[in-house]
Amino acid sequence: MNPYEAYMKEISQPMRDELTNAGFSELTTPEEVDEFITSAKGTSLVVINSVCGCAAGLARPSARESLNNEKKPEHLVTVFAGQDREATARMRDYLEGYEPSSPSMALLKDGQILHFIPREEIEDHEVEEIVDNLTTAYNQYC
Repeated sequence: MNPYEAYMKEISQPMRDELTNAGFSELTTPEEVDEFITSAKGTSLVVINSVCGCAAGLARPSARESLNNEKKPEHLVTVFAGQDREATARMRDYLEGYEPSSPSMALLKDGQILHFIPREEIEDHEVEEIVDNLTTAYNQYC
């Protein structure tokens, strides 16, 4: 690992921990993504994490807060854009029809997309709006 990669790994660890401490499992390889998508039954929230400010101030807090809803996804996973590049690229393969954006969130059922929130619906929005977007989808699909 070169010094830049080491630095980015160190700087991004708290950003990873913010989701894993809330119950999300990290998928760090394409193989882990494939295994998850093909085996996870029921509803899943996928968060494409990133180091940008809207991930820190909006996406991660919204994802965590949305889990206080009575209905919520059965599985919680995350990939980290810019860090786990191959895993993120593989997850994006499964999000066919949606432009790659980070951060972003997808609600899946048995690997099929039910609801997608791109960066455009995260950046410049309030946490409460994003939580409402997520919980509305949970109430409909979970």
